[in-house]
Amino acid sequence: MINFEYHSPTKVIFGKDTETKVGEEVKAWGGHKVMVVYGSGHVKKTGLLDRVHKSLTDAGLSYVDLGGVVPNPLLGLVKEGTRIAKAEGVDFLLAVGGGSVIDTAKGIGYSLANDFELEELLMKRKTTDKIAPIGSVLTIAAAGSETSNSMVITIEDGGLKRSYNHDCARPKFAIMNPELTYTLPAYQTASGASDIMMHTMERYFTNTPNVELVDRIAEGILVSVREAAKAAIKNSEDYEARATLMWAGSLSHNGLTGTGRVTDFATHKLEHELGGMFNVAHGAGLCAVWGSWARYVYKTNPARFAQFAVKVFDVPENFHDLEATALAGIEAWENWCHQIGMPISMAELGIDPTDAQVEDMAEKCMQVGGGSIGFFQPLYKDDVIKIYQNAR
Repeated sequence: MINFEYHSPTKVIFGKDTETKVGEEVKAWGGHKVMVVYGSGHVKKTGLLDRVHKSLTDAGLSYVDLGGVVPNPLLGLVKEGTRIAKAEGVDFLLAVGGGSVIDTAKGIGYSLANDFELEELLMKRKTTDKIAPIGSVLTIAAAGSETSNSMVITIEDGGLKRSYNHDCARPKFAIMNPELTYTLPAYQTASGASDIMMHTMERYFTNTPNVELVDRIAEGILVSVREAAKAAIKNSEDYEARATLMWAGSLSHNGLTGTGRVTDFATHKLEHELGGMFNVAHGAGLCAVWGSWARYVYKTNPARFAQFAVKVFDVPENFHDLEATALAGIEAWENWCHQIGMPISMAELGIDPTDAQVEDMAEKCMQVGGGSIGFFQPLYKDDVIKIYQNAR
């Protein structure tokens, strides 16, 4: 286990009807004028937005709404939200939705607190530790942005999906009512569960030795999500399954399962270029490329892949052939993806990149990674091209 720092200050308020507490939470963190950020009209149809408004009003707070956030959230809306927030004197951002909504709020928060454009952060030309305060009411178990230090925004010019990570972006509080996820379509539930799995797996696949404690934590999350996803898709109002997914989403991406080890995140970088170019659902995009990445790199450390197979997917261990066990684990992951309706190739995802597009995505990966991506096995441009090609 290597040295690490772990900081996860977000206050979690978990359970039924907890959204009614949002006003008192915002007030406790010093908010006066709130920007309520959300996505589609779904939060209006379910009455959630009205309940949030009432809670804010009951706490003596004023608010302004910003709707229209889309999956793979756009820089353009961040800029529009920033303009409105400045004009209205907003001092607190409240995200009501999933990761895209929370990341949009984070983008506005950074823009309010700094005197440069957000793309300066996204393109790694500047850094900052300043952001306006943010809270969230979670409606999708997926990205983990409600407790993470991460923000991912798509820059429309060039289709660049880029991130910025800093602990200042961890929300002040996260309200999590699993019942708010009952009305999610099965595809969104599955895509979210896949993202949770991948956030954990990006940290699990490491070459750092002596990390058994955190391995057990990660394996527990992975097994729990594996089963909860199937249960929630079978019965959308299975409270315990929904609760497991919601809490696992935060645990998978608040940094816990990355402590004491070198993490990878090559698959996320591969998907970010897919998402930027083709606007695919993030979790589904991860599923479409992970098997190709895994088969490309598993020989670097077949024992780690064999452990994943045995501990997470109950694959019988072949003590005479670790590679066979490792490959069986990759296949078991892909079988699980199909069980919940997720793709395991770009073709199943519904996209068919040209050779020129594949090279463009690989080149953008190199730009983001400074010449390579990943740490389990560092990947260079030719490696990335082969992984994309094998994922077709």
